[in-house]
Amino acid sequence: MSEHVTTHQAEDDARNAGILIHVNGRLVPRAEATVSVYDAGFMLGDGVWEGIRLYDGAWAFLDDHLDRLFEAAKAIDLDIGLDRDGVRRAILDTQAANGMQTDAHARLMVTRGPKSRPFQHPSLSRSGPTFVIIMEHSRPKIPRPIRLATVPHIRGLPTSQDPKLNSHSKLNCILACIAAEKAGADEALMLDVHGFVNTTNACNFFIVRKGAVWTSTGDYCMNGITRAKVIDLCRANAIPVHERNFSLVETYSADEAFLTGTFGAQTPVGMIDGRQIGSGAMGPVTERLRGLYKSLVASCA
Repeated sequence: MSEHVTTHQAEDDARNAGILIHVNGRLVPRAEATVSVYDAGFMLGDGVWEGIRLYDGAWAFLDDHLDRLFEAAKAIDLDIGLDRDGVRRAILDTQAANGMQTDAHARLMVTRGPKSRPFQHPSLSRSGPTFVIIMEHSRPKIPRPIRLATVPHIRGLPTSQDPKLNSHSKLNCILACIAAEKAGADEALMLDVHGFVNTTNACNFFIVRKGAVWTSTGDYCMNGITRAKVIDLCRANAIPVHERNFSLVETYSADEAFLTGTFGAQTPVGMIDGRQIGSGAMGPVTERLRGLYKSLVASCA
């Protein structure tokens, strides 16, 4: 069996040992970038986050990512403590301090902040939010198509924890990933509450059947920005695309499958539950969408 890979696998880069990290308005060396053990994010997963990617001097689709970050913060009644311009300046200052121009990835994390006592109630976070930006030199290195395994962990109802929310509480997805790894796969393919194919533990999921691109309805998956861009690209380039319910039976017989995400853009899937998908390599529709997405990113720079 070939080596285990992940959808966030990157080339080693020695520069990352010396990066500066933004912590509550201060740029500090990696070894000094710490938060309190009383922090609501550490203690309870009480916070939201966002991932963004730097291409040729520009952060791709930054406005879309900031929209999602502020919407998520509002949903959990969390005051980020900065307006959009303040968050943008923090990103650009961290970028400049680290001398980054391209092939960088940033993770913005906002929690409810340190708690006065180690208990759940949000009123115990009294000193304001914790805001962190981790920015790394990061070039994707995914050596082969991803292998997926279907797991029992599902993407649940929005009345439990809305799957659209980019929250720090990722245990459900982590358990799904562990189950997939135990089954010999790289990532988990997760179903929705009705048993339809939905997403993976880390990325949005697409299949291609007879030249048409299918993805889930979007009701139970992360509202992925790369996902939305791929759907838009299909519509703008006469590639049939459907947001619909579909089953594992239809997935196993797909001609192609791929994942979308900020880090890897479009990542081909070669095998699901031990079944080869198409040729097992990147298919022509996936390859075309990769090219269209690359051009879209370049046009926004």
